[in-house]
Amino acid sequence: MNKFNFCVKSILPGCVISLTACVEPFDAETLTFESALVIEATITNEMKQHQVQLSRSYAFEEEGPEPVRSATVLVEDDQGTEYLFEEAVAGTYVSRDAFAAQAGRNYRLKVTANGRFYASESAQLTPLAQMDALYAERYTNDNGLEGVAIRVNASSPTGNAWNYRYTFEETYKIIAPRWSPFRLVPLYPEDESQCEMIKVPREDENQVCYNTEPSRAILLTNTNNQIEDDVDGFIVRFIRRDNYIISHRYSILVRQMVQSDAAYTYFEQLASFSGSESLFTETQPGFLEGNVFAQDEEQEKVLGYFDVVSVTEQRIFFNYDDLFPGEPLPPYVNPCRLNAPPIFGNGIPPPCVLRPMVELKMVSYFGDNEGGQVGGPFLTVPFVCGDCTALGNTGVPEFWSE
Repeated sequence: MNKFNFCVKSILPGCVISLTACVEPFDAETLTFESALVIEATITNEMKQHQVQLSRSYAFEEEGPEPVRSATVLVEDDQGTEYLFEEAVAGTYVSRDAFAAQAGRNYRLKVTANGRFYASESAQLTPLAQMDALYAERYTNDNGLEGVAIRVNASSPTGNAWNYRYTFEETYKIIAPRWSPFRLVPLYPEDESQCEMIKVPREDENQVCYNTEPSRAILLTNTNNQIEDDVDGFIVRFIRRDNYIISHRYSILVRQMVQSDAAYTYFEQLASFSGSESLFTETQPGFLEGNVFAQDEEQEKVLGYFDVVSVTEQRIFFNYDDLFPGEPLPPYVNPCRLNAPPIFGNGIPPPCVLRPMVELKMVSYFGDNEGGQVGGPFLTVPFVCGDCTALGNTGVPEFWSE
């Protein structure tokens, strides 16, 4: 269950709970909740295998969405062509063949799940817009926070693309600040009661890693109030300068989607209701109707939207020094203080102290304790400071460029 400690006055959706003062933490349960099918489906003009995600909405005290298994999913066009989707992992359906949405065609999504039939309204591919520029600049936001703004310029060659939605995927380089070419291992690995540790050369480097994270917010802009259908300097990402992810090298892939008026309105309402791109939780004050409906039970609620969009994308790289030359790096996620844990603890027989800390990946070896620290024979740092795999993966992404 979720625990709350609020100092607000509000009524939680789906609950009969009113909070009017600061209260102690309590276990909150949804008193009335109606589970709904959640459909997340976007097909594009890209020649690829597209995805459809199916799940059930969930009450806020539950762990997470329940994937919908063993469904039949297909997209058909107005010429009778069907694109079948197969379940790749629980709740995620991938088109059997690669295809690209074509201009002038009408597309519909059809789903059969748990013996019920669902279908979307027809949707057409939106006009294509150019992403003229993607760039990073040093920027101070309205709250006085300094950092990096990732901006987009875009234009519509035909003049009929004015609703834009953006997503991004950011990848950043991580360098463990107190890495050592040695690591600690048990002297007697087969006997867990033995506490002695020795240092040995690392088999893996584990000093430099990379991590990739997708965007989660709904990023929308339109050009309805402009003379020309151009996007000029729209900020898709702001990163505070004290965020460690820009400490070394950073890359962002931005995808620009042109949406219909109806799709834009839906995502705009979704953003105002929930502030999140996830459709999994039914947090709206009311029901947000999309363009997918139950065909055999008109009263059944269905969450989600079947979107057919034109997409363009760009990727950029930058180093911290490009924007903050000669300035100190952002603080790391941990102060990385040195410690010298003892080999043995107090007790009869004395328990192991250092060994479980190493085996549970709590600490990494940094050096030998030559008398400067009270404790055991080895200097250690928190694991995240000496091994970058605590934050990422050592494999260099295929697209990466130094």
